[in-house]
Parts: sequence; C-alpha cells; structure tokens
Amino acid sequence: MRSHLLLRNLILILLLFQPALLISSNPTAGSRSLLRAISGGGADQPDYAVDLNATNFDELLKDTPASYAIVEFFAHWCPACRNYKPQYEKVARLFNGADAVHPGTILMTRVDCANKINIKLCDKFSVSNYPSLFWGPPSKFVGGSWDGKNDKSEIRYIDDGRTAERLLKWINKQLGSSYSLEDEKYENDHLLHSNMSDSEQIARAIYDVEEATAFAFDLIVEHKMIKPDTRAILIKFMQLIVAHHPSRRCRRGSADILINFDDLYPSNKWLVDKHESKNNTEHEPIGKFHICGKELPRGYWMFCRGSKNETRGFSCGLWVLLHSLSVRVEDGESQTAFTTTCDFIHHFFICEECRQHFYNMCSKVSTPFSSTCDFALWLWTAHNEVNMRLKETEESFKTGDPKFPKSIWPTKHLCPTCYKNVNQNEESSSIEWDRDEVYKFISNYYGNMLASLYKEKDKQHIQMKNNVVSEEALQTNALVVPVGAALAIAVASCLFGALACYWRSQQKNRKYFHKPQLLKIV
Repeated sequence: MRSHLLLRNLILILLLFQPALLISSNPTAGSRSLLRAISGGGADQPDYAVDLNATNFDELLKDTPASYAIVEFFAHWCPACRNYKPQYEKVARLFNGADAVHPGTILMTRVDCANKINIKLCDKFSVSNYPSLFWGPPSKFVGGSWDGKNDKSEIRYIDDGRTAERLLKWINKQLGSSYSLEDEKYENDHLLHSNMSDSEQIARAIYDVEEATAFAFDLIVEHKMIKPDTRAILIKFMQLIVAHHPSRRCRRGSADILINFDDLYPSNKWLVDKHESKNNTEHEPIGKFHICGKELPRGYWMFCRGSKNETRGFSCGLWVLLHSLSVRVEDGESQTAFTTTCDFIHHFFICEECRQHFYNMCSKVSTPFSSTCDFALWLWTAHNEVNMRLKETEESFKTGDPKFPKSIWPTKHLCPTCYKNVNQNEESSSIEWDRDEVYKFISNYYGNMLASLYKEKDKQHIQMKNNVVSEEALQTNALVVPVGAALAIAVASCLFGALACYWRSQQKNRKYFHKPQLLKIV
C-alpha cells in the first residue's frame, strides 16, 4: 500500500515539473517562450528592416529620405540568415520606422534571393553567399549593380557586420559617428544641432513638407472636416498644391484627389445629405487616396525634428509648406494664394487658438497683394510675429524646445545681408531689415534649396535611365548589325545576279545584231 502511495506521489511530482523539465532540456526554446509571455507574443513584433523585391527596389530606394542605405541579400531557407536576422534588426531599430532613434540617416533593407522574382536583382549585385550586405547612397542602388571589380563604385560590400555590434562599428567608421545600440530617441543625434545653423539642411525639409501635407490631410479625414461650406476652400488649397507644391508626388496625388473630388464630396445638397448618411457607417472615401504617396506619412521628421517628442514636427513642417508655396506662386496669383492660405488655416487647422491668431493677422491686411514678393514677405513677417508671441509663452511655462528656442529669423549667421546694420541685436523687436535681401534669401531658401535634393535625384535617375537605354541599344545594335549586313548582302547578291543575267542576255542578242568587231570595241 505504501509503495503504491510512493509511486503515485512520484508520478504527480513528474507531472507538476514536466514543463520545467521541458524548458530546461531546450534552454533556447524556453527563453523564447518566456519572452513571448512577457512581451505579449514575439511573433507579432514588427520587423524594422524594410523588405524589398524586384518590383519595388528602385522606387523605394529612389524616394527614401535617408542619406545611405544598407541592403541585405539573404535566402529564407538559409539557417545562417535566420540566425543573423535578430542582429540586423537590432541595428535597424536605430534607423528605420516611426520610432527610429536616428531617422533619415540609413535605410536598412533586405532582399530574399530565394524568391524567384528577385533572382536577376541578386545576380546584378553578384551575390555569392548569404547573407551579403551592401552599403551606399540609395540613388546608387537604383538601376545599379556591383561586381567587386570597380574600385570607384560608391556601393561597397560590408565585410565585417556579422553581429549587431560589428555592423554598427562599421557604420560609425563610415560616418564618423558614435551611434550605440543603447541609444534612445533624441539622444546622440548630431543633426539636431545643425538643422537651424546649416542652411543646406533645408534640403532635407522637402521630406517634412511631404510629411506635413500627408499628416494635415489625414487629420482632415479623421475629423470629418470636409463639409458643404468648407469643400470649396479645400478645393482651392488643393489647386494651389497641384500647381506649386515642391514635391512632384504631392502634386500628382492632389491632382488625383481633385479629379475625383466631386464624386467623393458632391456639392449638390441632396447628394451631400445622402453621402453624409452613408458616411456614418463607412470610412471617409478620400481615405483610399494617398496625397503624397503610399509611404506617407512616415511618422518621423527630418529638418523639423525636435529634441523632444512634443516639439516642432507638424507645425514646423506646415510653416515650411506655406513658405514654399508663397515663393512659387506667380505675381498674378499672390492675392488668391494669400486668401486661400488664410481660409485653409482658419477652417482646417485643429488648434483653435493658433488658427484664430493666424486669421487675425490675415484680417489686418487691407491692401491686396500684387506680387509674389508681397505675399512671401507678409508670411515671413507673420511667422516672426508668431515666434515672438510663442517665445514669451514658452519661456514662461518652460514648454519650449531647449535646443530650438523661438527666435527672429533669418539669423545673421544664415543671412547677414538681410540686416541693414550688422551690429543690431537679433533679439531686438525693431530690427532694420533689408527687405529686398530678405526676399532674395527666402526665395532661394524655400525655393531652389528646398527642392535641391529632389532635383539632384531626378538628374541621377534620368542619367541612370539613359545609361540603361544606351547599354540596351548597344546590345541591340550588336545583334542587329550582322543581321542587317546579311540582308544587305543577300539583296545585293540577288540584284547583282539579276543584273548579270540581264547583261549576259543582252550580250547574246548583240551577237545576232552586231558585228564581231563592234563587240570587241564594247
């Protein structure tokens, strides 16, 4: 009896401790199970690296705001690739996604060479082992290739990146940076110190203008702000965007929405009522359109990035958008652009106090604008007025960005010729501006410089396409020339044969009609 009790207790003990024994027999599996239990399921954790394939490789790399790209070529069946993925993801966390620690620096991507659609793409980069990592400016990957023979190629093979630590060390060596795997958002970010002092940084703001445009229209859709009395205002602003937005993608996306706008938001009252009742149970129809492309909004800012999560960002991006529009309109459009901008902010900007202040500044304008200069300088003056008002509030409540305090703009560092007296205090409320110089500066700053990155990318893309076309033409000609020559020879031979037959027949006839001595002369 006692032996039966001992046996039963032993079985119970084994059953109770079976899970622990199973975990200890496979420590890796056990630790993963525990991590899943703690984090709520590791399988659902999103990847930071962007998956590319032959259909989107060029497009995504061409449009990325990142200065550099890393492409990992791997095969999903490769055990070494699966083991390397967590290492690659540790680094990708720093640079990719809406919560990137250092956004806009490096786009980290991967291509599965085991997918048949990617075979030619992997061949172009001479991938001979998995995983293989390549580094370079994103534009150089577009239509590009690598064979290891060209020492001048800007695409480089990463020969020391088998762990997250070694890969980040390699990156730091290329960039002269000191990034760490422990970096958190808004830490160790050298770009935060250069955005305002380096005039060339405005080129990065083109991505923020796109972000602000997409974000603004997302807000309009989410808050169902398109009504019968506001639709005409939105249409006018979108027409302004279609004509003068610095981003081609946003111009194209806005045009697509405008074409379909009457169907999406009809002006006829009966149709509007029917449409609104329908929308009570459905998403806004405009939501299926992407005003600046499917990739937007990205969820992070470049030039407009603050040192804290709640500073700068959207408001900065919206100001840059408005300034960029103001310097692009024609003289004859300036008054219409002014009223359109004022109406848009008044009806579609969510912050009640902000839009009321802006509308009050608009209301003070009594003389219609007659030139681009008038509108651009008014907006510049209004922006400085807002900065001075917010400066006092932020200093009082300690709510400003310590790295980007509100100030009069442009600074002497950015535009010394904008100041009539170089000895003037920039904090003074009565600065003597050279308005001609100010207009010249902001026209270049928000005009050519803002769009310079896209213009340069377009030039590179066109050049690459021309190179590809030239190579294809050379290959085609190499095949066509022999075929053409053969045809020409064949035709010539036939003609020559026919001519020879004709000549011989003529000679035979001459024997009958001409004397032999005449034939000798001939």
